[in-house]
Amino acid sequence: MRIALALFSGLTVTAAQAAEPADVLTTYADIALAGYEDSLVTARALDEKIEALVADPSAEALEAAKQAWLAARVPYQQTEAYRFGNPIVDDWEGRVNAWPLDEGLIDYVDAGYGTESDANSFYTVNVITNDKINVGGEEINASTITPAVIQSLHEAGGIESNVATGYHAIEFLLWGQDLNGTEAGAGERPYTDYDPANCTGGNCERRAQYLSAASQLLIADLEEMVANWEEGGKARTSLTEGDPQAGLTAMLTGLGSLSYGELAGERMKLGLLLNDPEEEHDCFSDNTHNSHYYDIVGIRNVYFGEYERVGGEKVEGASLAELVREKDSALADEVEAKLDATLAAAEALKARAEETEAYDQMIGEGNAEGNAVVQAVIDGLVGQTRSLERVIASLDLSGVTIEGSDSLDAPDAVFQ
Repeated sequence: MRIALALFSGLTVTAAQAAEPADVLTTYADIALAGYEDSLVTARALDEKIEALVADPSAEALEAAKQAWLAARVPYQQTEAYRFGNPIVDDWEGRVNAWPLDEGLIDYVDAGYGTESDANSFYTVNVITNDKINVGGEEINASTITPAVIQSLHEAGGIESNVATGYHAIEFLLWGQDLNGTEAGAGERPYTDYDPANCTGGNCERRAQYLSAASQLLIADLEEMVANWEEGGKARTSLTEGDPQAGLTAMLTGLGSLSYGELAGERMKLGLLLNDPEEEHDCFSDNTHNSHYYDIVGIRNVYFGEYERVGGEKVEGASLAELVREKDSALADEVEAKLDATLAAAEALKARAEETEAYDQMIGEGNAEGNAVVQAVIDGLVGQTRSLERVIASLDLSGVTIEGSDSLDAPDAVFQ
């Protein structure tokens, strides 16, 4: 931070005020609260469009719901920098953003999807078609699809790909499967899947129930997380009233793990190694370029202590960047250069997705130019992680553990 000092002449100059870890953690918590509040606001806007679609199905209503879903992803993805270091967020995150999902659990799928899986007995349960579901010997009454019903089916059988709730369940219900492989095109679910008078796909009323229930549950989950970051909330209190070094450890665990193991590894390098369009984060909507981009923006928000809210208001304060600069200005320059390089690579990927080809096409086999654009972002993320590791050492944060990924650390294992 900088403070103004008044001089006898009436002029002012600025003098550096040392950033205190406690102040840095307050900014960190403030940005978390703002990000989750924005996620909640945009989820409520999405719910309004979903209810309009259910009440009066049309192509226009479906498109409006899709656009609201895309808008809702912008603030939420920026909150992912709070994962890994904050147990409250980690324990909750799977309910709202788990992926990839076995969509046959939820609704009808193309014949190419298959009818069974050795790894998942719920692979084609199709809740929208079946009103009684057996989970672990217990029968679930799904005659009316409610938030409680789909919550009970989430990760059924202890299988992570049984994603019944959250953004990606809603995404699937709005777009349907993307059957284009690495060719152009996203999912193409017709609005008549929600129109009882002209029903395609069967069970239109139940599909509408599921979509509404998933939307309501997303709002409830986000309300819970907002409360955790408000004054007196568990997440904020554990940071601001605990050991500041532990708080900084949480921050850098989140930044390093999202940069390296999660984003560079599981979300990007794995799909690139396999040339597999199923290994993309927003696979039904072809929105993956934005998901990756806003994750990277979220990392920058935390490091620089700045967040631009939906609507343009700024949340800012004492930052990790200031703390690092006071400790080692050369290291600060290095980190900022690496973060800027990653952002530039992400901007190039985003522009290509919007102007030339979708992300799932970029990772396709034989697409040397597209592959290189994706790899440039991966390289940037790995590079910035190495600099963050030097920050961790500089600040003497011995408790930081950065998540890894076989796709980066042992790529041969991916093919075994």
